[in-house]
Amino acid sequence: MTAIKHALQRDIFTPNDERLLGIVNVCKAGKKKKNCFLCATVTTERPVQVKVVKVKKSDKGDFYKRQQTWELRDLTEVDAKDASKENPEFDLHFEKVYRWLASSTAEKNSFISCIWKLNQRYLRKKVEFVNVSPQLLEESVPSGESQSVAGGDEDALDDYQELSTREEQDIESMMETCEYAISNAEAFAEQLSKELQVLDGANIQSIMASEKQVNILMQLLDESLSEVDTIEGKLSSYEEMLQSVKEQMDQISQSNRLIQISNTNNGKLLDEIQFLVNYMDLSKGHIRALQDGDLTSPKGIEACINASEALLQCMNVALRPGHEKLMAVKQQQLLFAELRDTFARRLTNHLNNVFVHQGHDQSSTLSQHTAELTLPKHSPLHRDLLRYSKLMEWLKNTHREKYEGLSRTYVDYMSRLYEREIKDFFEVAKIKMAGTTKEAKGKFGLHGSSGKLTGSTSSLNKLTVQGSNSRRSQSSSLLDMGNMSASDLDVADRTKFDKIFEQVLSELEPLCLAEQDFISKFFKLQQHPTVSPPLAQPETEELDGVMLSRVAPQAEHRHSFSSEKDLVRLMMNKIFQSIETELNSLIALGDKIDSFNSLYMLVKMSHHVWTAENVDPASYLSTTLGNVLVTVKRNFDKCISGQIRQMEEVKISKKSKVGILLFVTGFEEFAELAETIFRNAERRGDLDKAYVKLIRAVFMNVEKVANESQKTPRDVVMMENFHHIFSTLSRLKISCLEAERREAKHKYTDHLQSYVINSLGQPLEKLNHFFEGVEARVAQGVREEEVSYQLAFNKQELRKVIKEYPGKEVKKGLDNLYKKVDKHLCEEESLLQVVWHSMQDEFIRQYKHFEDLIGRCYPGSGITMEFTIQDMLEYFSSIAQSH
Repeated sequence: MTAIKHALQRDIFTPNDERLLGIVNVCKAGKKKKNCFLCATVTTERPVQVKVVKVKKSDKGDFYKRQQTWELRDLTEVDAKDASKENPEFDLHFEKVYRWLASSTAEKNSFISCIWKLNQRYLRKKVEFVNVSPQLLEESVPSGESQSVAGGDEDALDDYQELSTREEQDIESMMETCEYAISNAEAFAEQLSKELQVLDGANIQSIMASEKQVNILMQLLDESLSEVDTIEGKLSSYEEMLQSVKEQMDQISQSNRLIQISNTNNGKLLDEIQFLVNYMDLSKGHIRALQDGDLTSPKGIEACINASEALLQCMNVALRPGHEKLMAVKQQQLLFAELRDTFARRLTNHLNNVFVHQGHDQSSTLSQHTAELTLPKHSPLHRDLLRYSKLMEWLKNTHREKYEGLSRTYVDYMSRLYEREIKDFFEVAKIKMAGTTKEAKGKFGLHGSSGKLTGSTSSLNKLTVQGSNSRRSQSSSLLDMGNMSASDLDVADRTKFDKIFEQVLSELEPLCLAEQDFISKFFKLQQHPTVSPPLAQPETEELDGVMLSRVAPQAEHRHSFSSEKDLVRLMMNKIFQSIETELNSLIALGDKIDSFNSLYMLVKMSHHVWTAENVDPASYLSTTLGNVLVTVKRNFDKCISGQIRQMEEVKISKKSKVGILLFVTGFEEFAELAETIFRNAERRGDLDKAYVKLIRAVFMNVEKVANESQKTPRDVVMMENFHHIFSTLSRLKISCLEAERREAKHKYTDHLQSYVINSLGQPLEKLNHFFEGVEARVAQGVREEEVSYQLAFNKQELRKVIKEYPGKEVKKGLDNLYKKVDKHLCEEESLLQVVWHSMQDEFIRQYKHFEDLIGRCYPGSGITMEFTIQDMLEYFSSIAQSH
């Protein structure tokens, strides 16, 4: 077994850096015996891996090979089968149970003991050893001596090392000198012991021979000790000298440290003095400028600005702890406070005088601007005052009370000035507006608004439909009073009003923007918001899908504002407190002159509000124009409501035909005017809503008048008016009324067809009744070819009815029908030929229908009408040409 163990170590395990520690010759239990070896090995490299290797002899030669390998850490149980009796069988539990039969019980026990020791040494894993004798497991328990593994194999785990080549050669040469070394080991050991004793004796003799040298060495050591004592004495003296030097150096160091502290303190003191001198010293020139500087000249103002900024910087310097206790600092602070108060008082008095002088200045009144309707410009005043803007900022930061007092003074005096100028400006605008109306009345002899063909409330009040002839005569009586017609007069007046209103807004807009820009820059009100209680909620009103806010001016002064922009708006409200009132008054005058002026004002105000909101949605101008726009929108709504109310109050004449209703032509004029005015408007949502309201009212009242008409047939009233509405909407192409345009066309077509059918029933009345009876019999179930056997509808009766309508009688009936239609229709709409052509088509359709009934109900009878289709065409053509 030893030879096999060495052979396996050499051939299989040494090449793999493994050492073989345990081996057993086994075969599988219960099968044909094929011997193999189970080997317990460990690796030579760290960390140590413990394995169980199955080695089998090759069938082709006399060498061994590895067949299977298990890691010892995968082993869970070792079953020796019987602990009391000798039994070579045992089981190893890896991933499955392997049953083995050892060649002898001693080899089995030796291998199991090796496995147990390897587990205890390297793995410490809980492997169950079943049916194993306790004595077998106790052999290797640690005692006072070193542990052994399988007869010394465990020591080999740590101490075993292979002989090198040199060591093998030395052992071989020594063993060759003693031929009996192998045959007689005791003799060989005795010889080696004798040789070792000889070597020890030689070593002792060598030591004894060197005693003289030892004595010499001892003497040298004694001399060295004396030298060391001498050196120690010198070192002690040196140490005493150095101690005195150290004390002197400590004194010098302490002196240097005190000098350094003194220098540091002096440097810090100098820094503090320089800081106070640099930041709390005001030059004499600045002091002189603050006390006596000229506030009228540009150079003097510039010097005062520089001096005030230097003073503010000195006053706002961040003093270090303890500075405020210095007497010099306190004196400087008192000087700065005195200079601040003195200069603030001088600046406030000067600017107060400027504001008062400007407020009482009468040179900028409107007398020189009346001809061109312009407002005086205040840009020179603004330009002069803006030189003081930096001083105002200084005053705001240093003397808030004086700053607020100046603000109130400016607002007070400038509001008086602007109130005079704006009042005069609007008076001139009103005179010019009223002048256009008076001139027109004087030239054309028109007295009162009812004489004008405008959209005013009184112009269409209690309209009476008197027929086309009376209406034309009434129009001519008004239009023959001069070279210019009344409608031309309206257009001229409205155009002039539009220009005046636009001029007013165009003058106000730059004036307000310039003043607001000046207030923001001069009073420095556009930078930092302030914390204040919330504002009162403004009233809101919707205009064309946009929410407009209305703030009550009389309540604004009772609320503090949340930001400086609100303060700007408050100052603007006080300065221009009369603008909104004057604008509303001007709007009321324009609406009184002509309610259609609200269209012009709505477009202009919407444009200016839109422009102002794009510049600054929260500005005074935007808010004020938004409030006025609400008023204009309400006037516009009143105008539309008035038009609708006039339509509902229309009364028709019982003696004359109706024709085109006045409110239909009135809607046409309104739409033409509105489309002209709103052509380039930014928003036309209000107009579209008004269109829908008006057109629905027109539709409803046309039907109402048609139902009440006694002189003119209902179908004629509906046909003519809806044809006029359809033509108007098609010509103007109003997108929001497309559905109403199609509805008007549908109503016109339906009533045209109804009128034609009802009118054509008269010329061939008996023939119509006869064939209606025929159709009734067929509808009751009588076969068409059997109708002729009915007593009332036989062939003789048919011939009798046909003979009553020869061509001459038909032509005569059609001529009477043409005259009747001509009486029903009005000349303005020119629908006579359209109706006549429709009657011709309907007559031909009836003729063909009669012939078809004759062919189906009276087949082979040879009965035909007394006239042909060609005859009918000649009748219709000749009648139309003769009239």
